[in-house]
Amino acid sequence: MSIIKLVLMRHGRSIWNDQDRFTGWTDIELSEKGEKEVKYAGEVLRSFGYLFDFAYTSLLKRAIHSLWILLQEIDQSWIPIEKSWRLNERHYGALQGFSKNEIKTKYGSAQLKEWRRGFLSIPPKLNTNDIRFPGNDPRYLRLKLSGQLPTTESLKSTIDRIIPYWKKKIFPKLKNKNKLIIVAHGNSIRAIMKLLDNLDEKQITQLNVPTGVPLIYEFDKNVCPKKHYFLF
Repeated sequence: MSIIKLVLMRHGRSIWNDQDRFTGWTDIELSEKGEKEVKYAGEVLRSFGYLFDFAYTSLLKRAIHSLWILLQEIDQSWIPIEKSWRLNERHYGALQGFSKNEIKTKYGSAQLKEWRRGFLSIPPKLNTNDIRFPGNDPRYLRLKLSGQLPTTESLKSTIDRIIPYWKKKIFPKLKNKNKLIIVAHGNSIRAIMKLLDNLDEKQITQLNVPTGVPLIYEFDKNVCPKKHYFLF
């Protein structure tokens, strides 16, 4: 019996990753290094013979473009792709655009650590009149009208919006033995890992997900996770 596999990958490094800035929902391009990371990830997946039936990603171009580069590298650009805001990165509110060092200088190391790593910690909200507010972006109009558009998020609230999408959209396809790849963000990948590995609050806050590295989950015939590992 063939092993059921799921591939998760955080996007390649973005320009703001290189500048150590809080990015969140800000739509930042991949850096040159990030493009090379993803291209290499595709080469590795191709060398292992990975084939996919369906792909998922967020509404942010650093994830979308990472998926495009990867699929092009493995010559599978034709597979269906579903994009969802629920796979977006955690919304870091008013911190978005500022470097970690700037926040550390203004608020102190302890507060910076809490905003970055605390499970329930919520960064300052982004004012709806702020140019950075995603409600001004047409891709989030329906979300704004429905009252679901966040102005900031904790790690917990990020996980809470991703898990229903996993259960309704992704898991049924996995259960039907579809070969899936999800290219998303550090915190959206962590949310899925928390569910699959039954991690507690402390474990999930200590988990780091590298950019541009495929993470493979293997499942048994009942679609229960058996093990996971990075492909390189």
